Amino acid sequence: MLSEPTYLAARVVAPMIETHFARHRAAARPRDVAQLAPPPDVQWVETIIDVAFWASLRREEGYSPKISLALLPPDKAIQPVVFAHKRRLMPYNLLKLAPAVEQPGIHLGVWYDADGLYVWGTAIGIPPLCFVLEVIEPGLLVVKHRRADGFGKFVNVAILRGDQLQLVDADNAVVSDCPALQAFLPEHTLATEMGETDNVLVELASAMRAHGRGGLVLIVPPNSQDWQASIVQPMTYPVTPAYMGIAEMQREDQTERKWQDGLLRNIGIVGGFTAVDGATVITRDYHLLAFGVKVARAENSTPVDKMVLTEPVVGSVVQHLHPAQNGGTRHLAAAQFVHDQRDSLALVASQDGYFTLFAWSVTLEMVHAHRIDVLLL
Repeated sequence: MLSEPTYLAARVVAPMIETHFARHRAAARPRDVAQLAPPPDVQWVETIIDVAFWASLRREEGYSPKISLALLPPDKAIQPVVFAHKRRLMPYNLLKLAPAVEQPGIHLGVWYDADGLYVWGTAIGIPPLCFVLEVIEPGLLVVKHRRADGFGKFVNVAILRGDQLQLVDADNAVVSDCPALQAFLPEHTLATEMGETDNVLVELASAMRAHGRGGLVLIVPPNSQDWQASIVQPMTYPVTPAYMGIAEMQREDQTERKWQDGLLRNIGIVGGFTAVDGATVITRDYHLLAFGVKVARAENSTPVDKMVLTEPVVGSVVQHLHPAQNGGTRHLAAAQFVHDQRDSLALVASQDGYFTLFAWSVTLEMVHAHRIDVLLL
């Protein structure tokens, strides 16, 4: 048997995670329940987090482990590699197995017997609502699960950084004042079957994270030229005709695996342009209009002097601040653009890994900035 967990944050968060998965399972239609992963029990959640945390602080030949653990039996996994001899779940074994599963999309399969938790092998495919724990770096763990439609990035549930705990606000309660933000945030409820998805901005942010240069994306209404009043003219890199790869993929049959791959590829193409100095301009229906543009205050506008800042974390506090206190020149440009073009949005990626979505709040009558980096880990 394993010893009692000693990582306090694991004990605190485990009941919340068990409740999250149980709530989503209860919301699924009866005919879909059989396709879901077994619900995680609180004691196993606590133990997995505890073991993974202590493993993350160790090093093997100079390397810190980067692991993804999935709680499910082998018969629930897709294309499993089953070890002839199962290994007990302990930091030493995770450290030894880590080099084999560092590539994205490969999970160490974990299940339990009378003696406790064990590692049974690896899986490249897991069912919806499967408890997954990813070790990002020493002391940084993310609890997540696969989207029901299998598309794109997993849904983050909780983030643990040492003794700090962040539980993701699945209901986006802090943006209830701003429908524009709500419309472009990922849906955290459990979908019941394959179908349309609109997580393009989150996937685009992931593409921006991949190139690591930071970036600014302006999201403007289709069939409108008003946004150009906030851009230095002439534009260096206008796209004519507009690139519509993302929009065209969204019109295709979304139940095909090749559709998912094609959409992610097109999002990656647009994401590449965000690495160029300046802002990238896309429409709300994801037509690429320009990149490398310079943002300027519109002639008939005033400097933006206030905003609110939130993040999708349970218990987080709304901050009221001056836009200059929220970051660098990209953040200030995004706030000014949204202040001037109130039917537009802006997405800023910082080189330090922070992502912020800006929109105009009609209720608050000011710019609302929403930090979404906890959704992207």
